[in-house]
Amino acid sequence: MYTTRVSTKGWVVIPKDLREKHGLKEGSRVQVVEYGHVLALVPLPDDPVLALYGMLQGGPSLTDDLLAEHAQERAQEEADGPRSRPR
Repeated sequence: MYTTRVSTKGWVVIPKDLREKHGLKEGSRVQVVEYGHVLALVPLPDDPVLALYGMLQGGPSLTDDLLAEHAQERAQEEADGPRSRPR
C-alpha cells in the first residue's frame, strides 16, 4: 500500500513501480472514477479501438444468433398462415 500527498496544484505522484506495472509514462491518460468515498485512477489506452480489437474473439457469434432468430420468426409467420399485414 502506498501513501502520497496532494500538492497545492492538486497533483498526486503515482509510485514508480505502479507506473511501470501499468505502463504509465509521461503524457499517459488516466480517468478518475469516484466510487462513493473512494477515488480510483483507471489507465486509459493510447488507442481505444486497438485495445478492444479481438476482445470478443472466440466467443459466440451474435450474427449467427440473429440469423437463427430471424429464421425462427419467418417459420412462425409461415406456420400462422396468411393474414393482412400493415403496409
